[in-house]
Amino acid sequence: MKACIYGAGAIGGWLGVALAQAGCTLSLVARGATLAALQTHGLRLRRPDGSVAQVAVAAADDPAALGVQDLVVLAVKAPGLPEVARALGPLVGPHTTVLTAMNGVPWWFLDGFGGAAEGHALESVDAGGAIARAIPAGQVVGSVVHTSCSLEAPGFVRQHFGNRLIVGEPDGSHSARLQSLAGTLQRGGIDVEVSDCIQKDIWFKLWGNLTMNPISALTGATTDRILDDDLVRGFVSAVMLEAKAIGDKLGLPIDQQPEDRHAVTRKLGAFKTSMLQDVEANKPMEIDALVGAVRELGQITSTPTPHTDALLGLTRLMARTRGLY
Repeated sequence: MKACIYGAGAIGGWLGVALAQAGCTLSLVARGATLAALQTHGLRLRRPDGSVAQVAVAAADDPAALGVQDLVVLAVKAPGLPEVARALGPLVGPHTTVLTAMNGVPWWFLDGFGGAAEGHALESVDAGGAIARAIPAGQVVGSVVHTSCSLEAPGFVRQHFGNRLIVGEPDGSHSARLQSLAGTLQRGGIDVEVSDCIQKDIWFKLWGNLTMNPISALTGATTDRILDDDLVRGFVSAVMLEAKAIGDKLGLPIDQQPEDRHAVTRKLGAFKTSMLQDVEANKPMEIDALVGAVRELGQITSTPTPHTDALLGLTRLMARTRGLY
């Protein structure tokens, strides 16, 4: 299998090492210092036990230099996806599988799913449908990542904890390509779960990220401090209840209450969210995929979202003021 990672960051690197160790011919699209590191050292991963895996890769800044792939993994931040979609063409043939490994609600979320909402285009994450036109819907497989990784250096990933990946077809089928992909990643050492409804897994993970990420970005606080403030925790719960109501209407029920998720989040300790890390690094913020899409799905399902609206407005204004949106 020829596999290409588009987005040679921490999660892309984690997946790339697994694919290479499963026997795939691996390539990565990268630029700058990351490209130079990959060409010199290959792709490296430090596991939680301290051991280091190192795999040989082909790396280029031009997708056309790598050619058509059997698998393309999109592991980029949502704000960068429109540009990636425009450049992706040379990698994608009629039989290429495109695996999305990204935070938040993806552009294909309502393809083949959603009851009365099925087929709605989400303007918040794909304005004008440009991404959908560039990436054939029938070739997409979704995923939810459950691991904590960071970059130790360009092309060198550090895996902290967690080793789980949920994969699923947007229409819920257990296709041959899905089973093949799951088997490949399992051979590469990842704990893979095949989902009957990948949208439900995406929604459940989002249920926590929807609030913790933007509130940490607004305040600079770690998750423990957010939950320790009674007023802020109450606001977090109110936003989560709005998302829970939207999920009920979409066919994505969550059988927990906000306090149940708060207890899970507390176990992470003084955790710094990815959005706060982006703010500190002066990088674009993933506001639309995490919050904007929830507001839009509220509008589609006629669900009031006053608390989500306030959170979106405040976070978006802060990001625009800093030039991060």
